[in-house]
Amino acid sequence: MTDEEQLSYATENRAAIFTHDDDFLKLAVKWSEEGREHWGVIYTHQQHRSVGECIKKLRLIADVLSAEDMKNHIEFL
Repeated sequence: MTDEEQLSYATENRAAIFTHDDDFLKLAVKWSEEGREHWGVIYTHQQHRSVGECIKKLRLIADVLSAEDMKNHIEFL
């Protein structure tokens, strides 16, 4: 699937995207400029965090932010 298709799929399922692909950051901004909604992008640089650190941070985000909080939001780990 293309990045656009993945973000569309996530949006249809009210899910945030977790990625290290910075193309999703650009895509989220583009959608915002076009007035399109998404359910969030969570981004981390691939070399900055271990898998374990990512899981811990994602659990914290899930505990602190609601789905509505993530709507049209970009969160950086």
